[in-house]
Amino acid sequence: MSTPARKRLMRDFKRLQQDPPAGISGAPHDNNIMLWNAVIFGPDDTPWDGGTFKMTLQFSEDYPNKPPRAHFISRMFHPNIYADGSICLDILQNQWSPIYDVAAILTSIQSLLCDPNPNSPANSEAARLFSENKRDYNRKVREIVEQSWTAD
Repeated sequence: MSTPARKRLMRDFKRLQQDPPAGISGAPHDNNIMLWNAVIFGPDDTPWDGGTFKMTLQFSEDYPNKPPRAHFISRMFHPNIYADGSICLDILQNQWSPIYDVAAILTSIQSLLCDPNPNSPANSEAARLFSENKRDYNRKVREIVEQSWTAD
């Protein structure tokens, strides 16, 4: 059954394969176009450098009119990522637009890593450290990066 959401996701997947943005990858899980596995690589020259962070994107039949549910599987320490891995990001909530495709979603999440919004914290400890003690915050981020190498 080919629905508008599934057709759009196939187009997003082709575009992602043909012109992959640096530092992200994603593909449908098994044969389910509505569930994607993705990896975000920590941007170079940041505390996240060298990290490989696994996540899932769960799409509904309302896509692209509604955003997917994005969820980190890798353990994260970030002001805008909840303990369960869900992400507090405007384009995944109230600033969503159907013009965003999977590549744009993943690129936005990657840039959020280095550019958090401590005023809208999902993790209050990370937000506090980011604002008050950047050195301790960066040290915790480096621990998460190292864990990302060994996590399966």
